Formats: sequence, C-alpha cells, structure tokens
Amino acid sequence: MMNHSMKNQCKVNPGAIVQGKWHKHRYTIVKQLGFGANGIVYLAKRHHEYVALKMSENGMSITSEVNVLKSFAKVQGSALGPSLLDVDDWEQNNGQISFYVMEYIQGPDFMSFIKQKGLSWLPVLILQLLSDLGQLHHNGWVFGDLKPENLIVTGPPPRIRCIDVGGTTMQGRAIKEYTEFYDRGYWGLGSRKADPGYDLFAVAMIMINTAYPKRFTKTAGGIMQLRNQVQQSKELQKFEAVIIHALEGHYQSAEEMRNDLLKYLSHVSGNRHTTGQQTSTQSRINRQKVSGQTGVKTNASRQAKQKKQKKGSFVETFSLIMVVLLFYMFYIFGQLI
Repeated sequence: MMNHSMKNQCKVNPGAIVQGKWHKHRYTIVKQLGFGANGIVYLAKRHHEYVALKMSENGMSITSEVNVLKSFAKVQGSALGPSLLDVDDWEQNNGQISFYVMEYIQGPDFMSFIKQKGLSWLPVLILQLLSDLGQLHHNGWVFGDLKPENLIVTGPPPRIRCIDVGGTTMQGRAIKEYTEFYDRGYWGLGSRKADPGYDLFAVAMIMINTAYPKRFTKTAGGIMQLRNQVQQSKELQKFEAVIIHALEGHYQSAEEMRNDLLKYLSHVSGNRHTTGQQTSTQSRINRQKVSGQTGVKTNASRQAKQKKQKKGSFVETFSLIMVVLLFYMFYIFGQLI
C-alpha cells in the first residue's frame, strides 16, 4: 500500500489544473481512479479528451513504469497496457511531483464482465490474456501484480486490457508489487522471482477467483488446498488440468498454457458430439431388444424415431459448433484490433 505522507502530497481535488513543467500541457482533474504503492491515478481531461494521469513523488518509480509502457508500445499487435501520452513534472510550493499521462481505458473490470456475461466467456478472455502475456514475456518483462482489478474488458468486441503496470518487473529480478491471493510465494508454490511462471500462476488464480468472487482464506495452503477448491467447483473442474499445471509451475511459457487451453476446448467440443452419437446408438439397440419385432409397422416407427433423433442430434451439434465458433470469432477479431 502507498504510505500516507506520499498520498497526502499527491492528493489533488477535482477541478485542479496540473500543468507540466517541460511540455506545458494542462490537465483538469476529474476524479481519483485509484492508488497503489507508488502513486495515485486520476481521471483527467485535456482538449475534451479523457486521459488517465498518474503522479508520484518517487521519480524512479515513474521512470520505471514509463519504460514499461514504452516497451509495450514496441510490441506490435499487443494491447495489454495503455498507450503512453505524456511524461512531465508538476511544480508545487512544497516540491515537485512527477507524473505521466496514459490512455484512459473504459469498460467493466474482469470480474464484473464475467458476472454480467457468464463464465462461458472465461476461456475467451484468458486466451487473449495469455497471448498478450506471451508478448510481454518475450520482451523480457513479467507483469507481476496480475489480478482482476487490474484488468478491464473493452469493446465490442470484448478485448481484455490492463490498467496498472506498477508491478511490472524485468525478468530475473524480485517482484516489485504483488497481491497475496495471486502470489505463488504466499501459497508456498514458488519464489517471488520474476519469471513467466509467476504470471501464469496468477492467471490460474484469476480463473479460480471467478468461481469464488469473495476469494477464500489460506488454511493449509499449498497445492492441496487449491486443488480442493478447484474440484469443488463444477465450472473449474472443466479446466482443472490446465489450472493445476499452471499452479504447479509446469508451464514454461504463456504460449504453452494457451495451447493447452485451446486443446482442451477442442477436446470438450469433440467429446460432446461423440457422447451424443453414442447415446443415440445405444437407445436404438435398447429399443430393438425390447420390441423383438421386425414388422413393417415397427420398422416404420423405428425409422421415424431414428430420423427424429438424428435431427435432434444435428441441431444439438450445430448449436454447439455455432457457440464455439462465435467465441472464436470474438477472440480472433479481438486479436486483429
């Protein structure tokens, strides 16, 4: 958490004007959006455009976050973090405060979106997140403080974005910021050294969080407690193999976890179709045993039922395929935005 002295010195009332010392850009403060360990983020306005402005007395922290945003900008096609718009200092009577201005990303947070749209959207958003994390890791960074509060879903089409890069850390260094529930060190399942597995553990915990919106307290800790929580949720059971693999640190990259999730979705879709066919076949066998008749009337009745079942199976399969394709269309279109 941010210390009180820094928070008080960076406290700005709505309507206040923040003017940069070097670039002379003027920003009108609208309201506070949030604060963390290294500063306060405000909604501000410049030339009728809303922006997010973060200020801090810690100039080194601002420089670090600006470097992260610049690194994001170099990753073609990645939309994980907000765009950097301005970096400057604001002179006041009691000293100088560093600030930077970034794109204001609007939309519901991750948990609110899932609550509104349903858990069927979970794999679609996680696939997007893993794709962007893969790009981030490839460029030598680890997000660090990855949690639902830092994720916004924009759109349409739905696209996951991040609104706070304060915890982003160069790989190999100690994680700068973390939230216990999503921290593998807290659960005794790894160190706080910045590596791709640290972020992937947090992704798995975010998936778990969707089934437990109020989270849950650590008791025994370790993989056994987390595995039990996954197995107690019907929704999470669908993704158990992927989640546990990430919690145990077996994935070497975000791409590997993403590919496993894609394979799982394909496997589930195929199993549902096969199960429907098997059930239909078994029903026909049972009816043949019961009737024991091969008369014209029985055959006609059986054929009518078979046609009805085939039609029902076709409708069910078609509906399933359309749902899966719809989600993939959203996902692929989001990648192109």
